[in-house]
Amino acid sequence: MAKWTAADIPAQSGRTVVVTGANSGLGAATARELARAGAHVIIACRNVSKGEAAAATMAGTVEVRPLDLADLSSIRSFASTLSDPFDVLINNAGVMALPLRRTADGFEMQIGTNHLGHFALTGLLLDRIRDKVVTVSSGVHRLGRIRLDDLNWESGRYQRWLAYAQSKLANLLFTYELSRRLTAAGSPVKSLAAHPGYAATNLQSHTESIQDKVMSLGNRLAQSAEMGALPTLYAATMDVPTATYLGPDGFMENRGHPKVVRSNAASHNEEVARRLWELSEHLTDVIYKLTPQT
Repeated sequence: MAKWTAADIPAQSGRTVVVTGANSGLGAATARELARAGAHVIIACRNVSKGEAAAATMAGTVEVRPLDLADLSSIRSFASTLSDPFDVLINNAGVMALPLRRTADGFEMQIGTNHLGHFALTGLLLDRIRDKVVTVSSGVHRLGRIRLDDLNWESGRYQRWLAYAQSKLANLLFTYELSRRLTAAGSPVKSLAAHPGYAATNLQSHTESIQDKVMSLGNRLAQSAEMGALPTLYAATMDVPTATYLGPDGFMENRGHPKVVRSNAASHNEEVARRLWELSEHLTDVIYKLTPQT
């Protein structure tokens, strides 16, 4: 793959893209480039004032709508406002390595926001998506294990980084399972995943621990949010097969230009993916209406 940059994004005129968490960091960089290329971009974020401040710096057609992925009622409300078909949903928003806290619905915050919130959002919007669902994961998925018997860390000692890794592994299991189900249903919609490598964003400043200071030093060596957004932008705008996973092409996928990368074996475990899907439907009460063709 050539050294692809945002300048290579095809014209996006006439396309509408929803980007979650696009008020800062990777999401803002993603929204900015899509709007520059002509897309109508909907920034879906919890803090509307920050979203509007970010939108004001973007050229093109950008609007902001409230969405709190840690609250199923907010997700349902947001989905009800999108009555018209649109082209791409980018599941970008996320939280990382937080102290133990819970969403409005009682889910552990990281699995609740990063996976269950996006699972519910995608399911509620799927009948209006024309082209792609792109879900942002992380190389940290390799440390993850899906706790099917205790997804929300209700027993035992909570471990913030393992909880984050679980949520990022869940993103990939969801991506691949959604791809299988869309294909079985004869749907043209693709399900793709991307990861940014190590990009300097404010994601690293919310652990509420000494790790914030350590990671702020690491951010000085990290690539920019604009570079970190490239795999997501490639997935959203270029012609790649469903179930493709994209990341940076540099050393250990920490930085660089987008290329097709491999996720670990656990992310391809179809039995775990099926069970996680069923558990996610149960927890969110969002049932995907995908009927396999015979």
